[in-house]
Amino acid sequence: MGRENLHDVLAFVRVVREGSFSRAAAVLGVTPSALSHAVRGLETRLGVKLLTRTTRSVSTTEAGERLYASVAPRFEEIDAEVAAVEELRDKPAGTVRITSAEHAANSVLWPKLSPVLRDYPDIHVEITVDYTMSDIVADRYDAGVRLGDQVAKDMIAVRISPEQRIAVVGSPAYFARRPRPATPHDLERHDCINLRLPTHGGLLPWDFGKDGQSIKVRTSGQWVFSSSAPIVRAALADHGLAFVPEDMALEHIAAGRLIRVLEDWCPPYPGYYLYYPSRRQSSRALAVIVDALRHRE
Repeated sequence: MGRENLHDVLAFVRVVREGSFSRAAAVLGVTPSALSHAVRGLETRLGVKLLTRTTRSVSTTEAGERLYASVAPRFEEIDAEVAAVEELRDKPAGTVRITSAEHAANSVLWPKLSPVLRDYPDIHVEITVDYTMSDIVADRYDAGVRLGDQVAKDMIAVRISPEQRIAVVGSPAYFARRPRPATPHDLERHDCINLRLPTHGGLLPWDFGKDGQSIKVRTSGQWVFSSSAPIVRAALADHGLAFVPEDMALEHIAAGRLIRVLEDWCPPYPGYYLYYPSRRQSSRALAVIVDALRHRE
């Protein structure tokens, strides 16, 4: 069907639906004479009379009734689909891709987003665990999560966690065999469970600070893992000392399964931030994610 015919059929359907040229013209925002001209043009091209006009009313002919019964439901379906699409303009929907370190994904993203996303079934979140400072624009991420001092200055950064701390812990059975370290340098005489990140070649050094003094200690031991969860598991199994985010150890410390040492050498450090390139590019789905993750004191 040509565009001209489509326009005129729509005019015809509206006239039949309203039962009046004047009312249909008001709905469509045209003059009654223009509407009458459109319907007459359709009748001329089809070669049949579609409407019977009197000074008081408009009624369909047999051909008009058939055309209306055939096309009116289709226009209603189109109107419904257009309305549904317009609703998406104000309805958060789509996929939000986030790159994050594993600890932040487990300790911040999951607990904060899990309950919120139940209310937004049309939002999908894809989290990639990555320890590099990915170029989120080049890699087509919507946002990234890193510690506050690692976020580039040209990014919009939203704080999503309180300050973090590290805990050095070992099991009671381990300390029954070894004396508790008094300074970070004492760790050189201990079995330490180390972390080698997939994107870093060497073992991650253990960083300490106290009274303005910073110390990096290279530790050694039988076990090396690529994430923190198995490090905690190995410490609980008496295999040595673990250097892990505090929140991963607090429950075990409270229950007496792990003992904390060197606490005064483990000062707080900046918490996690969600960062993304521009507010102008933000979708409503990302806005929901940002609001759900935002840290509130």
